[in-house]
Amino acid sequence: MLTVVDLRGDAGDPLARLPRAAVDRDLARQTVREIIAAVRAGGDAAALEQQERFGARPPSLRVDAGAIKAARAGCSDKLLDAIEVAAERIKQYHERQAAEERAPFWRTGGEGAWVGEETRAVARAGCYVPGGRAAYPSTVLMTALPAKIAGVGSVAVCVPPASDGAVHPATLAACAAAGVDEVYAIGGAQAIAALAYGTESVPPVDVIVGPGNIYVTLAKHEVCMDVGVDGFAGPTEVAIIADDSAPPGFIAADLVAQAEHDPLATALLITPSETLVAAVSEALEKEVASCARREDVETALHGQGRAVLVEDLDRAIEVANAFAPEHLELVTADAAERVTQVRDAGAIFVGAYSPVALGDYVAGTNHVLPTAGTARFASPLRVSTFVKSTAIIAFERAGLDTVAPVLVQIAEAEGLDAHARALRIRLES
Repeated sequence: MLTVVDLRGDAGDPLARLPRAAVDRDLARQTVREIIAAVRAGGDAAALEQQERFGARPPSLRVDAGAIKAARAGCSDKLLDAIEVAAERIKQYHERQAAEERAPFWRTGGEGAWVGEETRAVARAGCYVPGGRAAYPSTVLMTALPAKIAGVGSVAVCVPPASDGAVHPATLAACAAAGVDEVYAIGGAQAIAALAYGTESVPPVDVIVGPGNIYVTLAKHEVCMDVGVDGFAGPTEVAIIADDSAPPGFIAADLVAQAEHDPLATALLITPSETLVAAVSEALEKEVASCARREDVETALHGQGRAVLVEDLDRAIEVANAFAPEHLELVTADAAERVTQVRDAGAIFVGAYSPVALGDYVAGTNHVLPTAGTARFASPLRVSTFVKSTAIIAFERAGLDTVAPVLVQIAEAEGLDAHARALRIRLES
């Protein structure tokens, strides 16, 4: 079920032989542009028309408080308790993150000169929560809670409705637990357009976060000069570096867990052990046979599932860094020691008892992670995504006298005489 890629002795670029699902961006982009233009011009009516075109039409864009309360009442006590526990762990992690972010500061640059920085949360954030294939209350918690902890004044969630036009009760229960201010039953590019530009019902936001399909991702790309975005997500992916100490059943279960997200998901096992590859392949047959989403899993594993053979674990780390996976599992005898070798990964899961599923739900870390190799330069969603900084400059005459010669010299070298004049006129007064 896993295609074997033998990189032993291959000094070339491993990316040339490692799979990621191909997506026709150009074809999707034209559709996205048409949707955004329609919603921007037509407001609520256009947003509902586009929602009906690509899914179910809700009774109204905004989900009212009564529907949220009823949805919560319809959830089991065990589910509500689970949401609260997950929310608390996510809160604790992100509160610590917020505390360790760079604090506002002032410092003196010499007599009569002060420079500093103040940080402010954005006024309003929009969280995109996927729907359709499954309900994702966990994504509500992962996106809305960091926004609230950052101090965002108003948090809106957009989520595609189910076939009956309603939002899944578990998703609405999570919205209540996270303190979401507004919920809108709309998905796809039309949701991103509504959040970015506003409609009669949806006030525009300052930042849009959250994962989605290719249409959502391209829509975020289209609006990113008008509103902040967290990143551009692609299909989910996992790379597992393992040696002979790894339990094959654990590895197989984790590969299937990632593949069930999406037929376009990528699942890699990177190992120097042919024995492990054989054992994992055998365990995979059993896992896939019993999986509720068997068709999606089989499609993903056949398309983007690989067992990558390498000379040793050092080479395995090199291959993983080149791939820069969203999720990286280290299931080796020396897993903890190898963490520092990893340069490029969205999240690292260390040891046999740290499956990716922990990060998806209850570890406390964020599951909105960089995909498609963007872990080379991007980070997980964090509190600072919702915060902006403003530089502050306060000089008195004494401070101006100190820096004047430097400023004039540079301004004249750049040919910007008015800059130098702006300083001189103050020194002459």
